[in-house]
Amino acid sequence: MASASTALPQLRVRGRNFMALILVPEAPVSAWLSALDAQMERAAGYFAQKPVVVNFSALADDATDPTALLYALDMRGLAIISVEGLDRSRLSGTRFETLPDLRQKADNEEPLGRELALPEEVPRAEPVPAVTSLLIDRPVRSGQSIIFEHGDVTILGALSSGAEVIAGGSVHVYGPLRGRVIAGVKSGAKARIFCRKLGAELAAIDGVYSTADDWNKTYDNCAVQIWLSGGALKISALG
Repeated sequence: MASASTALPQLRVRGRNFMALILVPEAPVSAWLSALDAQMERAAGYFAQKPVVVNFSALADDATDPTALLYALDMRGLAIISVEGLDRSRLSGTRFETLPDLRQKADNEEPLGRELALPEEVPRAEPVPAVTSLLIDRPVRSGQSIIFEHGDVTILGALSSGAEVIAGGSVHVYGPLRGRVIAGVKSGAKARIFCRKLGAELAAIDGVYSTADDWNKTYDNCAVQIWLSGGALKISALG
């Protein structure tokens, strides 16, 4: 006897059009970033909550590290939803490798989009005081990223495995440190990393990094400080 067929629910698929801003970084990248900073200062809300596509076609022959540039854009609060115009293998092993390429045509057929007129300077009522430290009063869970390039970051809870914190200055973790911590993005070698229990996947200061394989077992789950000296990371117990 044939089994009775089960009626399946009808799927409803809806479409929505939205505008994404396409950024095309150019060499020299440092000057391009400075121009971007100046534009974001003149019109602070222009890029807010707008999806951004980063197109690397103008840097095809440039030696710029695409991951470093994406981190720089990410730290400026840009909502990056797509990356295009580069060999995807250059993002392998980073959290940007899963970003899609949203183009539906070949590179030589797809236009970058129409050029937009950027807003001119707008008056501001009162200057906003600069924030030089960030306090996180909760655990940072796996998959979460804390990015604060303006100064120190203090985390009162744990930094879980698979989570990361990127700070312009020093990083203080008052719980177990299990994830990735990157300090000194702005302050350089004078930044330090402090934690209550060491178990980090990766620690870096001013671009110099070590992984869990480099830790002396003596310091596992200990309160430590990490600093940079002579181009190498140093570690010592606290207390």
